[in-house]
Amino acid sequence: MFKPVPPEEINRKFLHVLVIVFPLGVFYVPQLLNTSRFNIFVLSFLICLLSLFIDLLRFRNVAFGKWFYSRFGGLMRVHENSHLTGATYIFGGISLCACLSIVSEVFAVSACLALILFILGDAAAAIGGKAFGRFRIGKKTLEGAIACFVLCLILAYWFIPFLPGFSEKWGGAILLWQAIVIAGSVSILELFPIRVGKIDLNDNLYVPVIVSYLCTLIR
Repeated sequence: MFKPVPPEEINRKFLHVLVIVFPLGVFYVPQLLNTSRFNIFVLSFLICLLSLFIDLLRFRNVAFGKWFYSRFGGLMRVHENSHLTGATYIFGGISLCACLSIVSEVFAVSACLALILFILGDAAAAIGGKAFGRFRIGKKTLEGAIACFVLCLILAYWFIPFLPGFSEKWGGAILLWQAIVIAGSVSILELFPIRVGKIDLNDNLYVPVIVSYLCTLIR
């Protein structure tokens, strides 16, 4: 049964989709601007620090906090009123992947792939789960995980390999079994959060890193 998706959730995920320019930047900007991947890592890390600074400022400065909520409160989840926003975690994950990209071109292309799939797959899981979710698994839904898997599989097998220069760095086309493994890993990691003690780690931070490393192992 279809359930209307709240507009704020759609707007939130639309903003997440716009973040797709950053993984593309991790892969392409060093070539386009003839700069090192280390410089891209530094830039992404500084953006992450800026996002973290804004979060800390809204916690400590009442006037800034009120201004921030008046502008962006509709895009925030309830728990983000007292915790870091998803944006800070996303930029943290991008920074870690940008750091991995320094290792080799294989890591660079894997990081780009993992970030694109996670950002878009996470959006599909959230919207699909709220629209069709009936079978809950913890805080997530089976339907959301299926939506995530299907979109990631389509992107990994039919679209992303045709980005300029991607197949060259990957070492050929992405095989169907590779696309299934990668899409499945994104879906499973998104569905089952990693816990440290009683704390659920934010998947924006670690999923792209784990998937990036997995990509380097199976390519």
